[in-house]
Amino acid sequence: MSGWDRPGARFAGRTFRDRADAGRVLAEDMSAYCGRDDLVVLGLARGGVPVGWEVAHGLGAPLDVFLVRKLGVPQWPELAMGAIASGGGVVVNDELVARLCLGEADLRRAIERETVELRRRETAYRQGRPPLPVTGATVVLTDDGIATGASMLAAVRAVRSLHPARIVVAVPVGPASACREIGEEADAVVCATTPARFEAVGQVYADFHQVTDDEVRDLLVTPTV
Repeated sequence: MSGWDRPGARFAGRTFRDRADAGRVLAEDMSAYCGRDDLVVLGLARGGVPVGWEVAHGLGAPLDVFLVRKLGVPQWPELAMGAIASGGGVVVNDELVARLCLGEADLRRAIERETVELRRRETAYRQGRPPLPVTGATVVLTDDGIATGASMLAAVRAVRSLHPARIVVAVPVGPASACREIGEEADAVVCATTPARFEAVGQVYADFHQVTDDEVRDLLVTPTV
């Protein structure tokens, strides 16, 4: 399976005012999905929720939040050795784990720690609302961009275990290599721009402020349809 057809390569220099602008661009790029009654948009918290709201609004679909947590290396927590997602999806960078001589106990502790935080945030964001059902649905997974792709891969694998009909990954920006890898597991990948020299997700945004929990909660209760 290869779900990436390289549309973003034609717009390698595209930039966005902010995440909402990026989401509107993605909705236009995905106009073929507009009006489908089986469509569900899941925004990866936190940055993928404002993008996802615009995609859901543009396509006439409901929006829900989806949680992914990075698994940080013990001594260098900003360095990711993998990721976990809502529903139990796990991605591990086996090469990095081996290179740093990390053991099963290190990985297990990281998974346990981040699972607690993932569940806490999921409860805080939903505020008692149950997750939207995705079995048999066409699920659009959105984020504000992908770098290594580990978080999105964890999300794709977790959603796949819920038996959707189709998974579409939609992001404003990402490197070609990560889009290609994700395209091996998702049914389709829509990436608005793939810069020739990708350095960071924020390089294509004029405003790339850190999305707050309050922003996520507000967007989740703002109707998209």
